[in-house]
Amino acid sequence: MFHDRARIRVQAGRGGDGGLSFRREKFVPKGGPDGGDGGRGGDVVVVADPDKRDLSRFAREKWFQAGRGGPGRGAQKHGADGEDVELRVPVGTQILDDEGQTVADLAVPGTRVVLARGGAGGRGNRRFATPTRQAPRFAETGLPGEEAWLELRLKLLADAALVGLPNAGKSSLLARISNARPKVAEYPFTTLAPVLGTVESPDGRQLTVADVPGLIEGASEGVGLGHEFLAHLERARLLVHVIDASRDVVADWETIDRELAEYGAGLDERPQAVVLNKLDLVPEVPDFPVDDPRILRTFALSCATGEGIEEFRRALFELCSPEEQPAAPSEELADHLVYRPRPHGRPPYRIYRTDRGFRITGTPPTGEELVEVLRQAGARKGSEIEIGDEELVFE
Repeated sequence: MFHDRARIRVQAGRGGDGGLSFRREKFVPKGGPDGGDGGRGGDVVVVADPDKRDLSRFAREKWFQAGRGGPGRGAQKHGADGEDVELRVPVGTQILDDEGQTVADLAVPGTRVVLARGGAGGRGNRRFATPTRQAPRFAETGLPGEEAWLELRLKLLADAALVGLPNAGKSSLLARISNARPKVAEYPFTTLAPVLGTVESPDGRQLTVADVPGLIEGASEGVGLGHEFLAHLERARLLVHVIDASRDVVADWETIDRELAEYGAGLDERPQAVVLNKLDLVPEVPDFPVDDPRILRTFALSCATGEGIEEFRRALFELCSPEEQPAAPSEELADHLVYRPRPHGRPPYRIYRTDRGFRITGTPPTGEELVEVLRQAGARKGSEIEIGDEELVFE
C-alpha cells in the first residue's frame, strides 16, 4: 500500500555521565581525580533518498531513538558518542511539527536534516578540581536528548502529472509512454495511489510522469479519492488533462480545472496540456474550443490503438523543457533546516552524581517530574539525593 503520510516520535540520545574516579597506582596514594567526560548522545537525522518511493516504513515504525553517550571512565577516558539514527525518506518529503509549521522540505536528493540533537555529556570529576578543591567527589550526569512528535508528508516530484476524471484513461496513457505498469481496468477508481513512470527520449533525456487517482466534483473539499492526493500535483511542472473523448470534453475539463482552482497552491496557474483520449470510441475528433493561455497544446490519441501516442511522447519533452537542477544542499542551508524541538536550551538545573547518590543544583522541577528526571539520571531506590540543604532518600 502506498503511504504518503506518517506520524513519528523522535528521541535523541542522552549524554553519558561524567566519570567519578581517582587515580590509584602503586606509589601514588593520592593521585587526584581522573574521571573523563561522558560522550554526547546520538542525533536523529533524516536524509532525502532518491531510491525511496513512499513512507510505508513509517506506517510500521513510529518511535525512533538514538543511542546514549558512553560514560566517562578513570584515567581520563572519555565516553564514546552515542550512535545516530538515520531515517531515509523519499525526495519531496515535508516535515511538520505539532503546530503544523514546516520544519524542513527535503526537495533535493541527499539533503540531511537533524530532527533531534543528542544531549551533552556530563563532565567528569577531573573538570571540577581546583587549588582549593583538589578531590571533588562528584561528576555531572549527561543531559537528555531532544524529542518531538513530527508529521511526515510526501509530495511527489514529477515533471508532468496526469489529471482527470475516473476512468478517463490516465493509467493506460502512463503505461503507453513510460516504464510504469499501473493497474488498468474498465471501471472507475482503478488507481488508488499515485504511480510514477519514467519517459525516455532517443537522446537519453528522462522525464518523470505521475498518475494521480481520478478526481471528481468536490475533490478539493474531501469528496472521493482525490482530496488527499491533490498535494502530489503541487510540484509538477506541467498538468496533463486526460479527457474521455466520448464525453462532453469541455464540461469535463471545466470540472477538473475548477477543483484545481479551489484546492489552491497555485494549481490553477500551472501550464497545461489537454489529451483527448479514446478516439477509437468516436467517429471523429471532438472539438475543444477552450481558449486559455495556460493550455500549451491539445492532443488527440487512443491508448487502445496507439494512435497519436508517439507524437504526445515527443511533445512532452518540448513542453517540459530542461530545468536547471538545484545544487546539492550546502552546510549553510542545512543549518537553516535544523529542527530544534527544545529551543529553550539547557534546563535551569544540573544533576551531579556523588559517591553517595546525587546532588541537584539550580532550580529543579518538583513532584513526579523530579522523580522522573532522577530516574532517568540513574537514581534507584535508596539513593541519597541532595537538594540545597536538604538530604532525601529516593523511594
